Amino acid sequence: MNMPLRTLPQSYRDEFPVSRTHIFLNHAGVSPTSTRVVEAVHGFMDAMARMGRPSFDDWESLAQSCRERFARLIGCEADEVAFVRNTSHGLSLLAAGLDWRPGDRVAAAASVEYPSNVYPWIDLDRRGIAALDVLPADEAGTVTVDTAARVLKPATRVLAVSSAQYATGAVTDLTGLGELCRERDVLLCVDGIQTVGALPTDVKKDGVRFLSADSHKWMLGMMGIGAVFVDRSLVRSVHPPLIGWRSTTEAFNFDRVHYELLPDAGRFEEGSLAYPLIAGFLAALELLEEAGIDAIAEHVGGLVDDLAGRLEALGCVTAPDPGQRRHMLTFRHPDIDGETLEQGLADEGVVVSLRRGRIRVSPHLYNTAEEMKLVAEAVRAQLGT
Repeated sequence: MNMPLRTLPQSYRDEFPVSRTHIFLNHAGVSPTSTRVVEAVHGFMDAMARMGRPSFDDWESLAQSCRERFARLIGCEADEVAFVRNTSHGLSLLAAGLDWRPGDRVAAAASVEYPSNVYPWIDLDRRGIAALDVLPADEAGTVTVDTAARVLKPATRVLAVSSAQYATGAVTDLTGLGELCRERDVLLCVDGIQTVGALPTDVKKDGVRFLSADSHKWMLGMMGIGAVFVDRSLVRSVHPPLIGWRSTTEAFNFDRVHYELLPDAGRFEEGSLAYPLIAGFLAALELLEEAGIDAIAEHVGGLVDDLAGRLEALGCVTAPDPGQRRHMLTFRHPDIDGETLEQGLADEGVVVSLRRGRIRVSPHLYNTAEEMKLVAEAVRAQLGT
């Protein structure tokens, strides 16, 4: 049984009040946020209530700092980042805005992907804009390089995948898919919400051209705010589906109408930004950067391995296999159904989720090895052993 390779400071645990009352293991769903995020949003709103006049320069500085931190987190430049409401919003920007050509095709694993990364491509197919080729997934629900190589056609314009499968936790080989897409001149579009904030991400190295992720899962932020990465080589090929004053090169010159779209990802921010949410998003990104994404991945991976060993000793069937397992774990037991097991864990204060009949566990930086032991004991109690 592997133990966590690195223990993050207790101070991070102290920043998450949920840890005092629950064993929270559903960061692949909606994460509890930290006190520093709460304080950032409260501080912004309190200042807004008291100052009487907005400080747009300060607000814009805050937004730029957030773009820069997100850019560092995923390995791109700040002018390749735009704020979005959520992952679906970001993916739809590409689907609705790309300069599609007659005969273009999209490849996606429609049977296993989260709907955010399915419905935009189905919509294109049904409207006759781009045909959808459905990629078969392996047993863990991931798209492999070999599978993609067989399905991609000369007319394939976009390969849409998730960085990790929401239902199984299996991590996608983005590096391999990126190399394949470079060879085939295909745009690699990634739903990154299930890894950004938990695992190291390098969009440039992996050949990702477009990535969308909102902050309320592994980035430990809040709902309603996220970011999209648009590679600068792709920006001019994506027309913003929504146009507003911020989309243009003279955004703050309100006395002159000069319609010229920004040459960077800023063109996708059509109007006034959600500054209070961005303040919280920035605080969440600061925490992740302070802790270090490599340290987080090492810590979380150790917790997952530790729990997998304990559960397997109880007769549970765990997935994905160690080769695809990094930060999430699913399990079931042949003698008890998933709903009963989930409810039993909830009764003990353990927050998990049920996906396709299996319990999904997704710890983060403030969870501990002791909690993994307690979860296994709670499962044992459910089994009556």
